[in-house]
Amino acid sequence: MLEYIKGDVVELSPTCAIIENAGLAYNINISLSTYSSIQDKSSVKLYLYEAIREDAFVLYGFSDKKEREMFMLLISVSGVGAGTARMILSTFTVDELQTAIMAGDERSIKSVKGVGLKTAGRIIIDLKDKMAALGADLSVSGTTAPAETSSEVCSQAESALVMLGFVPSAVRKTVAALHKDYPAASVEEYIKMALKLL
Repeated sequence: MLEYIKGDVVELSPTCAIIENAGLAYNINISLSTYSSIQDKSSVKLYLYEAIREDAFVLYGFSDKKEREMFMLLISVSGVGAGTARMILSTFTVDELQTAIMAGDERSIKSVKGVGLKTAGRIIIDLKDKMAALGADLSVSGTTAPAETSSEVCSQAESALVMLGFVPSAVRKTVAALHKDYPAASVEEYIKMALKLL
Protein backbone atom coordinates (compact mmCIF):
# COMPACT_ATOMS: atom_id res chain seq x y z
CA MET A 1 0.00 0.00 0.00
CA LEU A 2 1.17 3.51 -0.81
CA GLU A 3 1.47 5.73 2.26
CA TYR A 4 2.27 9.11 0.75
CA ILE A 5 3.81 10.88 -2.22
CA LYS A 6 6.24 13.81 -2.20
CA GLY A 7 6.82 15.68 -5.42
CA ASP A 8 6.34 18.73 -7.62
CA VAL A 9 2.89 20.09 -8.44
CA VAL A 10 2.51 19.89 -12.24
CA GLU A 11 -1.20 20.79 -12.42
CA LEU A 12 -3.73 21.63 -9.74
CA SER A 13 -7.50 22.12 -9.68
CA PRO A 14 -9.98 22.02 -6.79
CA THR A 15 -10.65 18.34 -7.56
CA CYS A 16 -7.34 16.98 -8.86
CA ALA A 17 -3.58 17.29 -8.39
CA ILE A 18 -0.96 15.98 -10.80
CA ILE A 19 2.22 15.34 -8.81
CA GLU A 20 5.55 14.45 -10.43
CA ASN A 21 7.87 12.14 -8.51
CA ALA A 22 11.02 10.50 -9.94
CA GLY A 23 9.96 11.22 -13.51
CA LEU A 24 6.43 9.81 -13.09
CA ALA A 25 3.32 12.00 -12.90
CA TYR A 26 0.48 10.79 -10.67
CA ASN A 27 -3.12 11.94 -11.16
CA ILE A 28 -4.55 12.24 -7.65
CA ASN A 29 -8.13 13.08 -6.66
CA ILE A 30 -8.31 15.65 -3.86
CA SER A 31 -10.91 17.42 -1.72
CA LEU A 32 -11.38 21.18 -1.36
CA SER A 33 -9.66 21.11 2.04
CA THR A 34 -6.54 19.60 0.51
CA TYR A 35 -6.72 22.03 -2.42
CA SER A 36 -6.81 24.94 0.05
CA SER A 37 -3.75 23.59 1.83
CA ILE A 38 -1.58 23.07 -1.25
CA GLN A 39 -2.75 25.62 -3.82
CA ASP A 40 0.19 28.01 -3.30
CA LYS A 41 2.90 25.33 -3.08
CA SER A 42 5.23 24.12 -5.83
CA SER A 43 6.06 20.83 -4.06
CA VAL A 44 3.84 18.88 -1.68
CA LYS A 45 3.43 15.76 0.41
CA LEU A 46 0.07 14.02 0.10
CA TYR A 47 -1.09 11.03 2.15
CA LEU A 48 -2.66 8.51 -0.19
CA TYR A 49 -5.59 6.12 -0.37
CA GLU A 50 -5.66 3.60 -3.22
CA ALA A 51 -9.03 2.57 -4.65
CA ILE A 52 -8.42 -0.56 -6.73
CA ARG A 53 -11.29 -1.75 -8.90
CA GLU A 54 -11.57 -4.18 -11.82
CA ASP A 55 -11.59 -1.34 -14.33
CA ALA A 56 -9.49 1.34 -12.60
CA PHE A 57 -6.75 2.18 -10.13
CA VAL A 58 -7.62 5.52 -8.51
CA LEU A 59 -5.54 7.55 -6.06
CA TYR A 60 -7.00 9.93 -3.49
CA GLY A 61 -4.65 12.38 -1.79
CA PHE A 62 -4.89 14.29 1.49
CA SER A 63 -2.65 17.01 2.90
CA ASP A 64 -3.43 15.80 6.40
CA LYS A 65 -3.54 12.31 7.94
CA LYS A 66 -6.69 13.24 9.83
CA GLU A 67 -8.57 13.98 6.63
CA ARG A 68 -7.48 10.63 5.19
CA GLU A 69 -8.64 8.93 8.39
CA MET A 70 -12.05 10.60 8.08
CA PHE A 71 -12.22 9.57 4.40
CA MET A 72 -11.51 5.94 5.34
CA LEU A 73 -14.17 6.05 8.07
CA LEU A 74 -16.71 7.42 5.59
CA ILE A 75 -16.09 4.73 2.98
CA SER A 76 -16.50 2.08 5.71
CA VAL A 77 -20.18 3.10 5.89
CA SER A 78 -22.51 1.05 3.68
CA GLY A 79 -23.61 3.09 0.67
CA VAL A 80 -20.72 5.59 0.82
CA GLY A 81 -18.17 5.19 -1.97
CA ALA A 82 -14.90 7.04 -2.47
CA GLY A 83 -16.50 9.65 -4.73
CA THR A 84 -19.23 10.42 -2.21
CA ALA A 85 -16.70 10.57 0.63
CA ARG A 86 -14.65 13.10 -1.33
CA MET A 87 -17.81 15.12 -2.02
CA ILE A 88 -18.60 15.15 1.71
CA LEU A 89 -15.06 16.30 2.54
CA SER A 90 -15.35 19.02 -0.12
CA THR A 91 -18.55 20.29 1.51
CA PHE A 92 -17.37 20.13 5.13
CA THR A 93 -14.01 20.50 6.84
CA VAL A 94 -13.12 17.49 8.99
CA ASP A 95 -14.00 19.50 12.09
CA GLU A 96 -17.40 20.57 10.68
CA LEU A 97 -18.21 16.99 9.69
CA GLN A 98 -17.23 15.67 13.09
CA THR A 99 -19.51 18.26 14.73
CA ALA A 100 -22.43 17.34 12.43
CA ILE A 101 -22.00 13.61 13.15
CA MET A 102 -21.71 14.14 16.92
CA ALA A 103 -24.83 16.36 16.88
CA GLY A 104 -26.80 13.85 14.77
CA ASP A 105 -27.36 16.55 12.14
CA GLU A 106 -28.84 14.43 9.33
CA ARG A 107 -30.13 17.51 7.53
CA SER A 108 -26.65 19.01 7.00
CA ILE A 109 -25.09 15.73 5.90
CA LYS A 110 -28.05 15.03 3.57
CA SER A 111 -27.36 18.36 1.80
CA VAL A 112 -24.34 16.76 0.08
CA LYS A 113 -24.94 15.53 -3.49
CA GLY A 114 -25.36 11.74 -3.52
CA VAL A 115 -26.22 11.47 0.18
CA GLY A 116 -29.83 10.63 0.98
CA LEU A 117 -31.55 10.63 4.35
CA LYS A 118 -30.88 6.91 4.94
CA THR A 119 -27.19 7.27 4.13
CA ALA A 120 -26.87 10.37 6.32
CA GLY A 121 -28.46 8.38 9.16
CA ARG A 122 -26.08 5.47 8.62
CA ILE A 123 -23.07 7.82 8.67
CA ILE A 124 -24.21 9.19 12.02
CA ILE A 125 -25.02 5.79 13.54
CA ASP A 126 -21.84 4.09 12.29
CA LEU A 127 -19.40 6.91 13.03
CA LYS A 128 -20.71 8.73 16.09
CA ASP A 129 -18.78 6.59 18.59
CA LYS A 130 -15.69 6.69 16.38
CA MET A 131 -15.85 10.51 16.28
CA ALA A 132 -15.80 10.62 20.07
CA ALA A 133 -12.79 8.29 20.11
CA LEU A 134 -10.93 10.47 17.60
CA GLY A 135 -11.19 13.55 19.82
CA ALA A 136 -11.90 17.15 18.90
CA ASP A 137 -8.57 18.07 17.32
CA LEU A 138 -9.52 17.10 13.78
CA SER A 139 -9.45 20.41 11.98
CA VAL A 140 -7.74 20.65 8.63
CA SER A 141 -5.73 23.84 8.33
CA GLY A 142 -5.98 25.92 5.18
CA THR A 143 -3.85 28.62 3.63
CA THR A 144 -4.71 31.98 2.18
CA ALA A 145 -4.89 31.98 -1.57
CA PRO A 146 -3.18 34.60 -3.71
CA ALA A 147 -5.49 37.27 -5.08
CA GLU A 148 -7.29 36.41 -8.30
CA THR A 149 -9.85 38.26 -10.41
CA SER A 150 -13.49 37.41 -9.79
CA SER A 151 -13.87 35.99 -13.31
CA GLU A 152 -10.92 33.60 -12.73
CA VAL A 153 -12.40 32.54 -9.39
CA CYS A 154 -15.83 31.88 -10.92
CA SER A 155 -14.30 29.99 -13.84
CA GLN A 156 -12.26 27.74 -11.53
CA ALA A 157 -15.29 27.08 -9.32
CA GLU A 158 -17.41 26.18 -12.37
CA SER A 159 -14.73 23.83 -13.74
CA ALA A 160 -14.42 22.03 -10.41
CA LEU A 161 -18.19 21.59 -10.08
CA VAL A 162 -18.48 20.20 -13.61
CA MET A 163 -15.64 17.76 -12.82
CA LEU A 164 -17.62 16.68 -9.75
CA GLY A 165 -20.48 15.66 -12.03
CA PHE A 166 -22.87 18.62 -12.08
CA VAL A 167 -24.60 19.85 -15.26
CA PRO A 168 -22.61 22.76 -16.79
CA SER A 169 -25.65 24.99 -17.43
CA ALA A 170 -26.87 24.59 -13.84
CA VAL A 171 -23.35 25.22 -12.55
CA ARG A 172 -23.02 28.49 -14.50
CA LYS A 173 -26.37 29.79 -13.24
CA THR A 174 -25.60 28.85 -9.64
CA VAL A 175 -22.11 30.37 -9.59
CA ALA A 176 -23.36 33.54 -11.32
CA ALA A 177 -26.09 33.93 -8.71
CA LEU A 178 -23.61 33.36 -5.88
CA HIS A 179 -21.20 35.88 -7.41
CA LYS A 180 -23.90 38.56 -7.30
CA ASP A 181 -24.43 37.98 -3.59
CA TYR A 182 -20.81 37.21 -2.66
CA PRO A 183 -18.51 39.02 -5.14
CA ALA A 184 -15.41 38.62 -2.95
CA ALA A 185 -15.79 34.88 -2.26
CA SER A 186 -12.93 32.46 -2.93
CA VAL A 187 -13.01 29.43 -5.24
CA GLU A 188 -13.50 27.12 -2.24
CA GLU A 189 -16.31 29.26 -0.83
CA TYR A 190 -18.18 29.31 -4.16
CA ILE A 191 -17.84 25.53 -4.50
CA LYS A 192 -18.98 24.85 -0.93
CA MET A 193 -22.01 27.14 -1.32
CA ALA A 194 -22.85 25.68 -4.73
CA LEU A 195 -22.63 22.11 -3.44
CA LYS A 196 -25.48 22.93 -1.07
CA LEU A 197 -27.62 24.45 -3.84
CA LEU A 198 -27.13 22.17 -6.84
